[in-house]
Amino acid sequence: MQLQLPEPSSDALSASHKLQNLIVDEINRHAGWISFARYMELALYAPDVGYYSGGAAKLGKDGDFTTAPEITSLFGETLAHAADGLMAQSAPQILEFGAGTGKLALDILTECAADGIPLERYSIVELSGELRARQQETLAGFPQVTWLDDFPPAFSGVVLGNEVLDAMPVSLVVKGETAWLERGVSVVDGCFVFADRPCDQDLIAQIPDAAELQVGYLTEVHPIAGGFMHTLAAMLTAGYEQSGKGGAAILIDYGFPASEYYLDQRAEGTLMCHYRHHSHPDPFYLPGLQDITAHVDFTSMAYAAVRNGLEMVGYMSQAGFLLAAGLGDRLLATAPEDHMAYLPKANAVQKLTSPAEMGELFKVLVVGKAVQLPDQFDRADQSRRL
Repeated sequence: MQLQLPEPSSDALSASHKLQNLIVDEINRHAGWISFARYMELALYAPDVGYYSGGAAKLGKDGDFTTAPEITSLFGETLAHAADGLMAQSAPQILEFGAGTGKLALDILTECAADGIPLERYSIVELSGELRARQQETLAGFPQVTWLDDFPPAFSGVVLGNEVLDAMPVSLVVKGETAWLERGVSVVDGCFVFADRPCDQDLIAQIPDAAELQVGYLTEVHPIAGGFMHTLAAMLTAGYEQSGKGGAAILIDYGFPASEYYLDQRAEGTLMCHYRHHSHPDPFYLPGLQDITAHVDFTSMAYAAVRNGLEMVGYMSQAGFLLAAGLGDRLLATAPEDHMAYLPKANAVQKLTSPAEMGELFKVLVVGKAVQLPDQFDRADQSRRL
């Protein structure tokens, strides 16, 4: 596949070549084949040269994609009020995974300070050294912010994950003539190529009606994200057992319930790559310099949480969640007559909530222990669709 995309710098290209050699060595050590999940893990997280562990800018106009907090501060301000209702039932602390540039944390902390929302501690788990450095600079004025390298063993409060699940390595599976196969990665003439092998049939357990899908159907399954949900459940459960205070996780991402994820028209899966604000489907293009993502199967994530002791608190579109949490009120804090100030915010709200933009494709899954969403979220809840 010939992709017409912006040329990287010589330093970036050198880093990508170093990562490619590392992946080739990994393939050679494993008899010429590794799972796609392992390839994606190395491409994103290999020390110093992986996409998230290297030094290149990821977000904003100079990066590869833009997230909701980068679009408008109203997103974080609204999340601050949603978190307030949950922290009142648990503990006044937030734990954010994958905090990006720190913009979401900045907007939440600023709104909490301005509106008197109690927030004693804001912890961030960040794997990217480049992003952690940016976060520390952005949040220097907030002494309650701390950084962690991993899950704490126990936690009560609110966990935030905005576009975290989609960046977790996925396994690729394809329906063969007689059985499902796992699609992995090999090297032919110095180039990465896909190669299929028989797989453990447990790998396709999350696919409903897998036997009914057509031969050649390719999709992703999410065992690593499922493991994340298992650890999240253990952390919140331990927090409740130790303190008597519950907790909740708000997970925002693009994806579908299983009944929509594995439709016939998605026979090529949802894997997508992002490079310099260009989207394309080739995960072998410049490893380490592009993001690789897949849509989230929210049914699988919800089941993983519940199986490990959490409760389903809510599931809804991003539009439904933000509007129920008071996004409209945040917008109207700026007078519509002040066109210069109001119109950019109104355009941002449109992007966050429009079905043609982020409003319906992005979903919000809330799971937790001994907490519930306030009543205003009831009309938006779509948990029945899981």
